[in-house]
Amino acid sequence: MPDLTCPVLTPADDRILLGHGGGGRLMQQLLERVFLPAFASPELDARHDGALLHVGTERLAFTTDGYVVRPLIFPGGSIGDLAVNGTVNDLAMCGAKPLWLSAGFILEEGLDIQTLDQIVASMRDAARAAGVTLVTGDTKVVDRGKGDGVFITTAGIGRVEAPATVGPDAVRPGDSIIVSGDIGRHGVAILSVREGLQFDAPIVSDCGPLWEPVAALLAAGIEVHCLRDLTRGGLASALCEIAAKRQVGIRIDDALVPVDEAVRGACEMLGLDPLYVACEGRFVAFVPAAQEQAALTVLSNVPISSGAVPVGTVLPENPGIVLSRSRIGGHRVVDLFSGEQLPRIC
Repeated sequence: MPDLTCPVLTPADDRILLGHGGGGRLMQQLLERVFLPAFASPELDARHDGALLHVGTERLAFTTDGYVVRPLIFPGGSIGDLAVNGTVNDLAMCGAKPLWLSAGFILEEGLDIQTLDQIVASMRDAARAAGVTLVTGDTKVVDRGKGDGVFITTAGIGRVEAPATVGPDAVRPGDSIIVSGDIGRHGVAILSVREGLQFDAPIVSDCGPLWEPVAALLAAGIEVHCLRDLTRGGLASALCEIAAKRQVGIRIDDALVPVDEAVRGACEMLGLDPLYVACEGRFVAFVPAAQEQAALTVLSNVPISSGAVPVGTVLPENPGIVLSRSRIGGHRVVDLFSGEQLPRIC
């Protein structure tokens, strides 16, 4: 088989770059070089959004995350509800009902208390909407100029309700690939505020909790093989990571991937590929092809996933490769990007 990978520039590997946090190739290299060898465990080796743990007869999911978004408040949300939704969504992607959260706040000296009040209120409201309780936390203050306002770290625990393990290892050739709604709005919303860009139509982040559509799929008896929320690196990175972990091929169709016209226009103007732009309220689901229509019916009845569409399929050939069929009929390789496309989007 011909080599379907493209040559890329190799950055210096003796120091951390912004790209190491972007969800692309550099982040994967950092994980494989530093963190995975140091903390090797079966749970980490699963390469999923959270760890699946057994405590007595209970199956629990556990996840942790950090949030360093700039600006702190953006169209459709803030770093506060982003921290809550990002964490509960990682639990949902494990097939787990989110239950409890912790939060650590790193505050910069000089932060306006009114801004902090607004962020905390948004966290409170997001937690209530997601049905989770914040049960413990911590606060630290750093010198002026050292913290960019607020950094938030979170951890979450949920009860696994999926009857079988949901994760990359369960993906099978023939599976249908469903995206829960239009992609790219969060990343473009952040960029529009950060860079002072004005578009004809307002672009608002899709930030929101995802347990409700996942719970609906499970309650309907859909055999959910894998779920992944489309955060750093967007849909493209999620598919690449799953294809590499499971060693299957994936083919999607560009014309089927839902992108809001305002987002598409912004991406064209800025030279961005929507497949790589982050979402904070969208996920990709792998289900048996025979259950595709049933899954779409379930998702269409939940507001946050009402725009769900099938975008591709899992193949036995081309293991580890993601291909996208263009609107004119050709195919291109979808790979992890090598640098940083949109810094600080979560």
